[in-house]
Amino acid sequence: MKKLYLKDVAKELNVSKTAVSLVLNGKGDENKISQETQQKIISFVKEHNYIPNQLARGLSRGKSETIGLIIPNISDTFYSKVAGVIERKAKEKGYTVLFSSSYEDPKTEGELIQSMLNRQVDGLIIASTQKNKKEIEFLKKEKFPFVLFDRFYPEHDTDYVIVDNFYGTKKVTEHLLGLGRKHIGFVTLKPGLEPIAQRLQGYHNALQGHNIVANHDYVKEIKREEYFSEVEEALKDLVLCKQPVDAIVFSTHYLASQGLRVLKKLKVKVPDDVAIVSFDELSAFDIVEPPVTAVVQPVKEIGCSAIEILLSKIAGEVQTKFQTKVLKTKLEIRGSCGNK
Repeated sequence: MKKLYLKDVAKELNVSKTAVSLVLNGKGDENKISQETQQKIISFVKEHNYIPNQLARGLSRGKSETIGLIIPNISDTFYSKVAGVIERKAKEKGYTVLFSSSYEDPKTEGELIQSMLNRQVDGLIIASTQKNKKEIEFLKKEKFPFVLFDRFYPEHDTDYVIVDNFYGTKKVTEHLLGLGRKHIGFVTLKPGLEPIAQRLQGYHNALQGHNIVANHDYVKEIKREEYFSEVEEALKDLVLCKQPVDAIVFSTHYLASQGLRVLKKLKVKVPDDVAIVSFDELSAFDIVEPPVTAVVQPVKEIGCSAIEILLSKIAGEVQTKFQTKVLKTKLEIRGSCGNK
């Protein structure tokens, strides 16, 4: 079937393209287009299944009706879940979402921001590498609608949606301490991202609150790009040493997932030999044996909050200050911690 364009509708009905566009956008009456002409246009497009080009329609209104979403990696379960929420909520409001992954590369992220702007998106939602201050300042200067989520720039005022990483890790560490676990390891990523730093602070704060001097040898920092091999070396140091840990907090779900593989390989029993907890979770964490205790992030609330804030900015709603949300996490206690 030949694709029908607005100009074809106008030519077939012997009316102007402007008239067709106004009627299809529900503005026929206010522009004094006769009911007869409006009905003729509506009947014709229904009969021929005409679908207006969204970009062209949007641009006629000064909008593209698209939103750009830049995340570290769409294959990461956390980001894919948040992206799904954003996509559904955006669709309800008549917007299409363009997805892109930065793969934690600042240069790629900067290029994606520019590419999205070139494609005339109406706004951006970004889980930033936190290494693109120049681009963030540019968006602020141009008053371009954007919202950060998961990561933000503490030294720059922006709209953002994050979770309370500090309290989430503090709570799960305190849970382990309450079970009598005193030698708690922390497997995390190399410094660089604010959420990771906050999780480490929460771990230390929990130990201090129980008058436990932190053992620096119990904190293992992993390179993201080499986490498969480095997690194995880290766990060997933690569980096969003279004074092994009796619990391990993993600062991300993929570190925890790899940690479980390594512990099985080392024949270390969970939770008998070592208790395991994870910040964030995988869908399989509740069905593996034993099920994994995890700090659960409010994925739906994160996505909904981000899109709501962005749409309010796109609509030009007057705001006296930046909109920021720090959402609470939930501790899902399962068998990997054992009993007191």
